[in-house]
Amino acid sequence: MRHLILPALMLLAAMPAVAQTPADGGEAAQLQQRLRALDADPEFAGLAAYERLQARQAVAALTEARSSQRASATQIAQWRVETAEIASRTEASRRELTALERERSQLLVEASRQDAARARQEAERLRIQAQIQAEEAARLRLAAEEESTARQDAENVLQGVASGEAAKLRAARQREAELRRREAELLKSLEP
Repeated sequence: MRHLILPALMLLAAMPAVAQTPADGGEAAQLQQRLRALDADPEFAGLAAYERLQARQAVAALTEARSSQRASATQIAQWRVETAEIASRTEASRRELTALERERSQLLVEASRQDAARARQEAERLRIQAQIQAEEAARLRLAAEEESTARQDAENVLQGVASGEAAKLRAARQREAELRRREAELLKSLEP
């Protein structure tokens, strides 16, 4: 905004110097040329319409002014044309500032959307990571339960095998004892 104020002040400072220039017949034509240039510039199209109207009226009054009123009419016309030029530039600057503010707002909204999208992606990534960790913990728990069950089954088998072996050992000892007893009976029956 400061860059707009400086040119406006420079134009205002130049106004008294322009007003002090001697009026001649070409002054109205020069002022009309400045107004036509202002009207032809697409940057200023439709801006400061009231000030431009006042400037046209002042230039028209200058062309019809008597020689005794010519100096004051010239000064008024110059001021009105300069006012129209400054008002057009000011409105163009305001329009540009409004457009820049709108663009800034849009950029801020877009940045907020992108931040929200990144936050959603991060939340989704963390949710998936937590789900993977929960699944891994469940898998490890299941593996531990399966290992415990397998160990218990192995112990049961070992106990079963040990019981079976113990029963076979008892049966073998009983048979051995029976065979010794028979042998002893046979030996007795063979004795005279």
